Amino acid sequence: MKLLAIPPFLDVRFVPVVLLVMGLSTPGQAEITSLDSANIDDVLNNAGVSIVNFYADWCRFSQMLHPIFEESSNIVREEFPETTQVVFARVDCDQHSDIAQRYRITKYPTLKMFRNGMMMKREYRGQRSVVAIADFIRQQQVDPVKEMKSMEEANTLDRSKRNIIAYFEKRDSDNYHTYEKVSNILRDDCTFLAAFGAVSEAERFSGDNVIYKPVGESVPDMVYLGSLSNFDLTYAWAQDKCVPLVREITFENGEELTEEGIPFLILFHVKEDPESLEKFQHEVARQLISEKGSINFLHADCEKFRHPLLHIQKTPADCPVIAIDSFRHMYVYPDFKDINIPGKLRQFVLDLHSGKLHREFHHGPDPTDSTPGQEETGEEVASSPPESSFQKLAPSETRYTILSRDRDEL
Repeated sequence: MKLLAIPPFLDVRFVPVVLLVMGLSTPGQAEITSLDSANIDDVLNNAGVSIVNFYADWCRFSQMLHPIFEESSNIVREEFPETTQVVFARVDCDQHSDIAQRYRITKYPTLKMFRNGMMMKREYRGQRSVVAIADFIRQQQVDPVKEMKSMEEANTLDRSKRNIIAYFEKRDSDNYHTYEKVSNILRDDCTFLAAFGAVSEAERFSGDNVIYKPVGESVPDMVYLGSLSNFDLTYAWAQDKCVPLVREITFENGEELTEEGIPFLILFHVKEDPESLEKFQHEVARQLISEKGSINFLHADCEKFRHPLLHIQKTPADCPVIAIDSFRHMYVYPDFKDINIPGKLRQFVLDLHSGKLHREFHHGPDPTDSTPGQEETGEEVASSPPESSFQKLAPSETRYTILSRDRDEL
C-alpha cells in the first residue's frame, strides 16, 4: 500500500478534505471473480445473475473496460449485497482459451449474462459506462412476473404479444419458484403473469396451472401438461412457445443470432408479401421441425438486405428467395415455387449438413446424389466452428454471408 506524504506545512485538519478532492478516498474493494475451468460452473450455477467480462490483456478496449467494470460492481454490490444475487466475473481468454471457445467468444471485450448458470442469448451491448452497466443489472433484477389481481385482467391482454399466465395456490411454492426462474430467462420473449389464492381458484381445478396465449385474438390457448416442479420440462415448453420457430433477422440482431453458432435458413421477402412468409413458416414446421437446434429459421426484409442479395445475384425483384448462410458461403434454394414439394426444403438443409452444398459450390454438381444426411470425408462444414460474420476473410476466398458488411454501415 502506497502512503501519501503530507507536507509539514499542511494543517492536518484539512487532510480529509484534500483526500476527498483528490479522489483518494478509499472505495469499496471491487468483487470481481476470476473464472477458470475449475470454478466456472460452480460460480455461475449458484448465482442468480452473473455478468462476465471475457477479455484479453493485449486488447486496448479490454484495458479500458476494467476500471469501469470494477466500479459498476461496487455500485451494484451496495444495492444487492447478497453475494449470490449478482456476480461480476471475468475470464482471461488468453489464459483460458477453452472457456472462450465454449462460449464462442470472437471479440474482446465481450460481456455475457448468465442466469443460474444458463447463458442468455443476448449479450450486453449497451454503453460501456459505470452508470449504463449498473442500470442494466438493476433492470435484470426487476420481477418479470406481473401479478393479476382479478381474472378480468386475462381478458384485456395485449394479444399482439406472446403471453403466459400461471395460476398458483400460493406464491411460496416450488411450482412458482420454477415458473419465476423460467420467466427470468425468457423475459425478453414473452409476457409472464400469475394469479394466486382465491383469484386463481377457478383455474386450479386440477392443481396449479399454466396457460400459453398465442398472438392473435382467435388462436386457442395451450395448456402445459408437464410437471411444474421440473425446471427442464417447464423451460423447454415455455421456450417453444415464446421463441417463434421462424424469427426475423435485422442488422440490429444479426450478430446476436450469429453467436448462437448454427447456420441460417433465410427467406428474403418483401414486407408487402405476407403470403410467402406464411408458406415458409408452414413448410418449416412441416418439413424441418426435427432440424430445430441445428439450423436457425429466419426471414429478412428484401429491401433492407438488398446488398447481401446482390452477392447471390439476386435483387428485391427476385423475392421471395430462400438461401442458407453457413457462415462460409451463401447457398441459394433453386426455386421458391418448389417449397411445398414434400421433402424438397428438408433435402436442401440435409445437403448442407452432409457437405454436398459446400462441395458443389467449389466443384460443380455431383455426378450422383449422395445419401441424405451422410457425412462426407474430408469436409469440415459440420464439424468446424462457425466463423463470425464480421471476421476478415482471406483474399483468396470469395466468401460472403448475410452480415458481411462493415460495422460503419450498420
